[in-house]
Amino acid sequence: MPVILVVDDDPVQRRLVEAVLARAGHDLLLVDGAEAALAAFEGPREGDIGLVVLDLVMPGMDGLDMLAQMRERGIDVPVIVQTAQGSIETVVRAMREGAFDFVVKPVSPERLQGAVASALKVHSRGSGAQKARRTGSGTVSFRDLVMAGPAMERVIGLARKAAGSSIPILIEGESGVGKELVARAIQGAGDRRGKPFVTVNCGAIPDNLVESILFGHEKGAFTGATEKHAGKFVEAHGGTLFLDEVGDLPLDVQVKLLRAVQHGEVDPVGGRATVKVDIRLISATHRDLIQRVKDGLFREDLFYRLNVFPIMVPPLRDRREDIPILVQHFVSRLGRSETAGRVRGISAKALAMLSSYDWPGNIRQLENAVFRAIVLCESDVLTLDDFPQIRTQIDGFGLVDASSPRRPVAEPRIPEPPLPAPSTDFGTVRAIDERGNVRSLAEVETEMILLAIERYQGQMSEVARRLGIGRSTLYRKLKDLGIDPEQGRADRIAS
Repeated sequence: MPVILVVDDDPVQRRLVEAVLARAGHDLLLVDGAEAALAAFEGPREGDIGLVVLDLVMPGMDGLDMLAQMRERGIDVPVIVQTAQGSIETVVRAMREGAFDFVVKPVSPERLQGAVASALKVHSRGSGAQKARRTGSGTVSFRDLVMAGPAMERVIGLARKAAGSSIPILIEGESGVGKELVARAIQGAGDRRGKPFVTVNCGAIPDNLVESILFGHEKGAFTGATEKHAGKFVEAHGGTLFLDEVGDLPLDVQVKLLRAVQHGEVDPVGGRATVKVDIRLISATHRDLIQRVKDGLFREDLFYRLNVFPIMVPPLRDRREDIPILVQHFVSRLGRSETAGRVRGISAKALAMLSSYDWPGNIRQLENAVFRAIVLCESDVLTLDDFPQIRTQIDGFGLVDASSPRRPVAEPRIPEPPLPAPSTDFGTVRAIDERGNVRSLAEVETEMILLAIERYQGQMSEVARRLGIGRSTLYRKLKDLGIDPEQGRADRIAS
């Protein structure tokens, strides 16, 4: 039975949720904050957690920041958020960050148990489907990449050229665009097809374990090393090693990675001799590695070793022509596997709605949205009502209360802000001051933040996403710059 992680800084509220869910026979793990919750996903019960019940308002890292962190770390577990009465805008923001459902405090036991049952139903089916896909024996080929537009044709063209050699490849792109699938297709088209394909998510490994996981360790090399571990490089010998989020590697590990790439050998932790390896190295990142080199966070020599053959995979919002064919692919595959073919299509309005959404989580988010809709759909065709999370953000129907699926909540949803008409002034950040001198970075940064707040009408989640920073980072900068985020616009706080 999956474990339900309950996250709330209020001990009374934690006990209330515990009483309701324990009475229903659920196994619970209770923590008092977001930091402790994220740590639980790296602990011994990580694989058991199947659902999170999350309070949105907490000191330190709040619930919205935790949702963003889960998405960045690739933690694909449904989240039910708890919110106070009347905070509809906060619920919309939580849905945008990927929340599965919401409940309003004080929540009735029946409402909470119903939300939990639906979320666990989706999680259990999703875990089974993902496991089946992972254990499938078929080799991925370029024909398996579902696309319809020229943007991905360029990607596939580059990937085909790289597949015939052993040149190191760096695949760049946002989280969820399908970088690993491109890497698997490259291996499937090369002479290492059928050989091991070993994936390492460098951003999800604790810093103190990265070296051991990559290069292996000897028995007794450190506390807890009760047996010898070969390491991912040795596991991938003869095949392909895919280093996902390579930009997150610590600097000290980057030195050893450089040696492994240059000389084809690794040094296990606690070992006395090097181990020769023969691998095809494909790296991937959602970060700007050039900027990280400038910031001293990534070695320049390693960057040039990895970036021999770069491939940029565009985000889904820049290739909207792929969305309809991807949706149809997911409906066909998941409808067949999850409903025995009962769900067989999607309405034109629902497809148009999905095609107009920006999909910040890209293909991964799109697949999860279709998967959730199929599992909960009661008819044979997906409609607008089967996508409440997306509908609240881009349609005009309001936020739907899950306890009454067809009745909108009194407060309307917060629509996506329309982009202002272009002008000669808007969007221009001056680099030179009135005296002809280069302006300081702090001045330019301030002006850029003010411009973004004005452009997106004070919607801070959107401002942070467009600026490429976390919401907590944005609020910290606003505080340092003397800008009041509660105004929802760029008004200076009176000094």
